[in-house]
Amino acid sequence: MVFDGSDPRPPDRHMSATLSKSKTRLSTVADLLRDLGDIPPERVRLDPLPGTATEADVIRFSEKDDTLYELVDGTLVEKAMGWGEIDIAYWLMGLIHEHLREHDIGRVFGGDGMIRLGKGKVRGPDLTVLLWEHVPTAEENDKYPIARTAPDLAVEVISRSNTPKEMARKRKEYFTAGTTLVWQVYPKARTVEVYTSPGRFKTFGIDDTLDGGSVMPAFRLPVRTLFSPPTRPGSRKRK
Repeated sequence: MVFDGSDPRPPDRHMSATLSKSKTRLSTVADLLRDLGDIPPERVRLDPLPGTATEADVIRFSEKDDTLYELVDGTLVEKAMGWGEIDIAYWLMGLIHEHLREHDIGRVFGGDGMIRLGKGKVRGPDLTVLLWEHVPTAEENDKYPIARTAPDLAVEVISRSNTPKEMARKRKEYFTAGTTLVWQVYPKARTVEVYTSPGRFKTFGIDDTLDGGSVMPAFRLPVRTLFSPPTRPGSRKRK
């Protein structure tokens, strides 16, 4: 199935320094949650005050709380994943890693590989594929703890607390920054949505085969294999 539609969200606008000063846009906590994509309130960190958090805060509080945070217009938002989503993400990471090692075209990073997409915007896709020309050098890593690049492929494994509006906003940020492909993986439905723009996607079901598009042209992965991670010794044979 192919869907081609415009993103219903209006263009991103810069969030005021604090909620109290944001009279025209964010007057209440409800406004803040709506702006973040109708996400559950428990995912929003109130210290630092929404609108004032920085990239340094992303690193500091992620380490302090042992929790991954994203930075959305100066607000720290918890990146929540359940055990099942983590299992799928790491299984897919291994499969992509094998392909990238065989074809020597780039690297794949996990959800703790934070990426700056713009001022006040730091995201951590569940998986990030970077072609070699976009992989940060050692010198760049030393200078910037958060990478200054856009994923060539961003993979998001959808959890229960992810909302359609939140994901629409993320896709817009990814593609605006220069991302080529976004995969949204739905473990419960056992489907994958492959986006080539914020609002254009194709859905792959359990009997279909994913390909890597222009990012990984030789990559092929049966969707059934994606949703069949090994569960015991000797079960690693692909189905």
